[in-house]
Amino acid sequence: MKVVGILGGMGPAAGADFVRLFVEACARRMRAQGEPVRDQGFPEHWLAQVPVPDRSGAIGSATPGAHQPLEPMLQALGRLAALGSRAVAMACNTAHAWHGALQERFPQIELLHVAREVSAHLASQDVREAALMATDGTYRAGFYERAMAESGLACHLPSEVERTLLMRGIYDGVKAGNLQLAEDCFSRVALSLAERHGDVALVMGCTEIPLGLQGAPAVSGLRLVDPARVLAEALANRAYEGTSRQRSA
Repeated sequence: MKVVGILGGMGPAAGADFVRLFVEACARRMRAQGEPVRDQGFPEHWLAQVPVPDRSGAIGSATPGAHQPLEPMLQALGRLAALGSRAVAMACNTAHAWHGALQERFPQIELLHVAREVSAHLASQDVREAALMATDGTYRAGFYERAMAESGLACHLPSEVERTLLMRGIYDGVKAGNLQLAEDCFSRVALSLAERHGDVALVMGCTEIPLGLQGAPAVSGLRLVDPARVLAEALANRAYEGTSRQRSA
């Protein structure tokens, strides 16, 4: 099995939750291959929980300085590389605005791209339209829209008012520990998008959004897609890559 890594800290709750999703994905893979789920069957994986400056604010500022997140992300990725990680997932959607710079610095690591993984997943499910719930920074970076377009998907975006609600739910809600506020903000946006665009997949393109939205009674009938879950599955696939062939040889 390959050693894999998780670049977290953006925020810490999202990084910790991503580990849970990764472990669940590994357990599903063991069961699918008819193997018992046991401690020794999980791949070696490392979590780097590092303080990283606000990604959305940095995307709106070209000024260099301590408020820019690239340098701490590079340092964390370097530590994961030193620990032998062959593939790494970033437990933050907005951080993928720096994916190219990070991948270029560490070509020996496969740095998974959340929007590409999600777009491929949606296309494999015959989904043709999706609405994106994300941070201001992710909308400004535009990498979800590009990835979906490359996969032949239409990407619907929320209004400015709805984006303000999302940011309030992220910062004043999940990051501040007020999950009731987060649920209210996220539910209102999800219902508005569904009313406007019909039965489309709602991509929860910020790791804080599923923490405040999944399980909310108001959105029980909507098609919610958790990019963190898709990315965790992809990381598990990389960790076990080639193991079936080796066992059958």
